[in-house]
Amino acid sequence: MVKQMSFDAGTKLGRYEVRSKIGEGGMGEVYLARDTQLGRDVALKVLPSSYSDDRERLQRFEQEACAASALNHPNILSVFDVGTHDGSPYVVCELLKGQTLRQRLSGTSLPQRKTIDYGLQVVHGLAAAHEKGIVHRDLKPDNLFITNDGRVKILDFGLAKLTGAGDTQLSQTSIPTRRVDTDPGKVMGTVGYMSPEQVKGRSVDHRSDIFSFGAILYEMLSGRRAFHGESAAETMSAILKEDPPDLSETNQRISPSLERLVNRCLEKTPEQRFHSASDLAFALEALSGSSPTSAQTAALSSLTKRRMTRRELILASVAALAVLFAVVMTALYFRRAPTEEHAVRFPISPPEKTGFSSFAVSPDGLRLVFVAIDASGKSLLWVRPLDSITAQPLPGTEEATSPFWSPDSRFIGFFATGKLKKIEATSGAVQTLCNAVVPRGGTWNRDGFIVFAPTPNDPLYQVSVAGGEPTPLTKLDPSRQEASHRWPYFLPDGRHLLYSVNGGPQSQGIYVTSLDGKENRRLLNTPNSIVAYAAPGYLLFRRESTLMAQAFHADKLQLSGEPFPVAEQVGYDVASFQTFFSVSQTGVLAYSSGSTGKTQLTWIDRAGKEAGLLDQPRSYIRPSFSPDGKRVAVDGVDSQGNRDIWLIELASGNLTRFTFDSGTDIFPIWSPDGSSIAFSSDRQGPRNLYQKSASGAGKEELLLKTDLNSFPLDWSADGRFILYTVTDTKTKLDTWVLPLFGDQKPFPFLQAEANERSARFSPNGRWIAYTSDESGLNQIYVQSFPDSGGKRQVSTNGGYHLAWRSDGKELFYIASDKKMMAVEIKADGPTFEAGTPKALFDLRVPSFNSAQGQFAVTADGQKFLVANTVGEIISVPINVVLNWTADVPR
Repeated sequence: MVKQMSFDAGTKLGRYEVRSKIGEGGMGEVYLARDTQLGRDVALKVLPSSYSDDRERLQRFEQEACAASALNHPNILSVFDVGTHDGSPYVVCELLKGQTLRQRLSGTSLPQRKTIDYGLQVVHGLAAAHEKGIVHRDLKPDNLFITNDGRVKILDFGLAKLTGAGDTQLSQTSIPTRRVDTDPGKVMGTVGYMSPEQVKGRSVDHRSDIFSFGAILYEMLSGRRAFHGESAAETMSAILKEDPPDLSETNQRISPSLERLVNRCLEKTPEQRFHSASDLAFALEALSGSSPTSAQTAALSSLTKRRMTRRELILASVAALAVLFAVVMTALYFRRAPTEEHAVRFPISPPEKTGFSSFAVSPDGLRLVFVAIDASGKSLLWVRPLDSITAQPLPGTEEATSPFWSPDSRFIGFFATGKLKKIEATSGAVQTLCNAVVPRGGTWNRDGFIVFAPTPNDPLYQVSVAGGEPTPLTKLDPSRQEASHRWPYFLPDGRHLLYSVNGGPQSQGIYVTSLDGKENRRLLNTPNSIVAYAAPGYLLFRRESTLMAQAFHADKLQLSGEPFPVAEQVGYDVASFQTFFSVSQTGVLAYSSGSTGKTQLTWIDRAGKEAGLLDQPRSYIRPSFSPDGKRVAVDGVDSQGNRDIWLIELASGNLTRFTFDSGTDIFPIWSPDGSSIAFSSDRQGPRNLYQKSASGAGKEELLLKTDLNSFPLDWSADGRFILYTVTDTKTKLDTWVLPLFGDQKPFPFLQAEANERSARFSPNGRWIAYTSDESGLNQIYVQSFPDSGGKRQVSTNGGYHLAWRSDGKELFYIASDKKMMAVEIKADGPTFEAGTPKALFDLRVPSFNSAQGQFAVTADGQKFLVANTVGEIISVPINVVLNWTADVPR
């Protein structure tokens, strides 16, 4: 027997202080501990020091940490850290409160609805793991934890195996530089939930987890194990040779479709099971009662390939006829306007290894265009006919956002690389129409004009679909604290349009205006939502997380009746407030529960190793270190959708709000002595520059008031100048300088027919590094200051978001392929010399449509604080509803 090293309350393992012991198992003991740096309770799992001499057990323990830390999903236990203490390895995880599924079952069955709910959460977690090539291999009720609020978490990836992409031979692969012996002949897993291939000691893939899940699902529904013998040998024999008793024998109320789904999971050969956890999730969702049509479809797809009884054959025939009927009715729907009295619902999944962002249904209701984003953050437009199961990518639409259709459903407008563009939906070249630096939506009318929002801080502009110089359509009203007009949507007459106003309480909401300027008034006091019109006469908009509809007379421009809910848990982008729904004029509605804009502040060293998380996933961007390196300022969105400046203490992890007004406060920069923070705010209409004591005491002071929206970028080391960006529709993004002495009259430093952004003073104040797209590709340049001498290009493969090392001897930036780059600099004298850029590591950051950085670097240049994207949207489908008005309350 191996003796476990026990820890008393108060024992410190690094920055973790043990509070009490909360459990133990074959892989070690678990303690409640306190993370003294971030001020949070965690679970600390410790392997006995004597086990560190057991190479296999130690590798399994390390593998658990490596596998689990690679995953970021709400249904998988989060791993925060790993380390050793007196020779004992340990792993630090999130602390869960609740009970294991084993404790929840206690030999009894669960209601069918609750079983499906728990099952869906498990397969969503498995799908996320399998996408990364990680197989659990020890799935059982003991490794599924149900929190007090009903969330299911998958625990213990201690037996997880990382498979190679496309590894048809199921060969053993390494988990980051580590190899675990799983050669044929070795039995890994827990008897009773093993797959047949595990029992035989053969190599396994993701379908082994599907078998184990089937055994768990069987137990939840029946209250007894699917395979259970008097001994381990008898149990293993049953797994290989026997089928469990029919579920209907123990519970006549179990759905036959659900029973067939369980049986398919428990097929002896992997080829006869579900092909993926995503397919299994789809079938389970269809059985959750959301729609009869989906349930019938899933019932057919879930039939097992084994021999069926007469009753099963009859049920299969009925299901097949139901599916055939649904296909025929769907085809008829796309050939004429729907006259059915019932809505038809079905989900659409993203292309493999991508996730959805924004999307739009064509006006004729026949096609869906969507933005698919891969794990690196690269995006592309895809088009899918709704009567097809496949989508096609549109080449030339890289970095696309916010697509919208022409009224005849032939063309797609979209934004990419700071431009408004269009492309024919079926084929054709991409055409650039005009500048749109950081866009907030567009709409196309039948007279050949596009109305769009070129930046988050401008009124609406209009431009011909042939391209040209855009002209302003609306005008911001500073007296009413209007900060921006965004997300326009043409009404059927093509002369009136809806749009959203962002600003103070007296102005925010949904408005209607006309192209001739004779009409402009507020319809709804609903903040932070896009709006759409749908025939025969409704406005659709988001209220909190619910998609609402209200009757609207387009000819009179008047609302009537009360708003009513159409869909729950509709997602949105927390940075731009774009709501993820779209509607055609023929009764097709699409919506998604996904959300984008969330980031995770992550420490990364120069080798690319993640060294910890600073806070929970939120909408945090533009981190900025205080000069003493003890705090970081960020701008972020709270739970109410308000964007403000926040401060985080690096030692304790404490988070405090710095600004509190109703406006949007962003772009924090520190004064060189750390006493003040400057930022941009739209609290009085156009964005002006303010400063406030870094202690949080006192009122904000207005630094610069201008008609041009302004955003601070950097504060010179001598405290005399502030660099800031202004947006101009003619010269796009420009860089200006605000002197903090004398007459304090600002002057332009970079003002050309290009976007100049992300400017930073060198530590000695003699140079300014910045990004410009003057060559057609964003590159990093350096220019002397205060005299604008000749510029020097530093980057070679594109460049965005830059930072200097505190001694000025190194410059960091993000390349076009999202690699962190480092360049050695010699600039102490009157000349400037730059070395060859070197790649440090890959990043997972948002698309480059921001005028400020996504990272900050410590003074010594050894660690980076990166606003990494959070990929939870990847597994969220788009829900399509045909004839959605059939569900409208009469």
